[in-house]
Amino acid sequence: MKETSNGKQEKAILIGCIVAQQTEEQVESSLKELSLLTETAKATPILTVTQKRDRVDSSFYIGKGKLEEICVLIDELGADMIIFNDELSPSQLKNIELSVPVKVIDRTQLILDIFAMRARSKEGQLQVELAQYKYLLPRIVGRGKSLSRLGGGIGTRGPGETKLETDRRHIRRRMGEIETALNKVVSHRERYRERRKKNNVFQISLVGYTNAGKSTLLNKITDADTYVENQLFATLDPTTKQMKMPSGIQVLLTDTVGFIQDLPTALIAAFRSTLEEVKEADLILHVIDSHDELHQKHIEVVEKLIQQLGAGHIAQVKVYNKKDKPAAEGLLVNQKDMYISTTSVQDVQLLRERIEDELKATMKELELFVPSEQAHVVAKCRQQGLIQDEEWNEERDGYEVTLFVPPHHSLGELIEPYIV
Repeated sequence: MKETSNGKQEKAILIGCIVAQQTEEQVESSLKELSLLTETAKATPILTVTQKRDRVDSSFYIGKGKLEEICVLIDELGADMIIFNDELSPSQLKNIELSVPVKVIDRTQLILDIFAMRARSKEGQLQVELAQYKYLLPRIVGRGKSLSRLGGGIGTRGPGETKLETDRRHIRRRMGEIETALNKVVSHRERYRERRKKNNVFQISLVGYTNAGKSTLLNKITDADTYVENQLFATLDPTTKQMKMPSGIQVLLTDTVGFIQDLPTALIAAFRSTLEEVKEADLILHVIDSHDELHQKHIEVVEKLIQQLGAGHIAQVKVYNKKDKPAAEGLLVNQKDMYISTTSVQDVQLLRERIEDELKATMKELELFVPSEQAHVVAKCRQQGLIQDEEWNEERDGYEVTLFVPPHHSLGELIEPYIV
């Protein structure tokens, strides 16, 4: 979001509802995250208000009396907006806007706003714009008051005021244009995936809750320069980098957008083409913030989304990150998981070795003897296979090689005459 015209950050009152099937602890953790989201959008949360109810109010989300109390607090505290910890229905949004003198934002719109701020690539910007239109289309009627406000800020980023005041047909036409443009990108991405598969390139996807440290890990393990910041959704556009394993084989490592609980459906749909990278991976590295007290909840959110993407069958290594910070209470790291700090060169090297072990588990182990005059075969093995051991046999005038090769790899035909 932008700062207001006088250079000050907007002030926000956060509002949550504790319904019958929720505990106060669950709502508190969700509101804490809403506060971080608000700060990421460059606004200042000044107060959190909650109300216990059997269910949310169909007209105002919270009770009419509580909303009147909030109007008094808005005046007393000089708030610029109120932010709800759920997605408001079009009728709830309209009713609340008619009852309060400031902007009304819900959790979905806040996340969309952050995505609009973070998207750097043309594809990312189109995906966010499409998600914003899908969210706004049923909410256009009655939005005149909030759309006419000047000064920018949360909720005004993206499609813009002029476009939002046009008719539904124009918006649907624009959505069609975006979908056509994105389909071309998706088609290109699919061709690129097919080429990688044909070349038998081992693919790894980094997934994790937002701000778990995926981009930092990508930078350390591949010597990349991906944007890193201690904020939610610091990285939005997927980044793929080559990584050289200890054996010398090259693999591809892809950083994906961070997950979050209650990620808007419109965003999951819009970013499905980039999230498909997870489904195409040979190995998933699930990065977890070991310092975060809510790490177990975050693990559940990420694993649920992995299942939704159809990637639940793919081999996965849990990487508990930030070992250099105090461990969260109740942290349990299984022996098969990794517990690392990206600041430790040794830890990063151990992770590389673990990835190589996972890589070997998907391959066939072969013993070769290659005569000296066929040295080009050994060179090809170094490039495309994973050489475990290589020795020169003086007596036999050739190379003794222990090699791991993926099933159905094109290298198989070349090395078949030399298999012992």
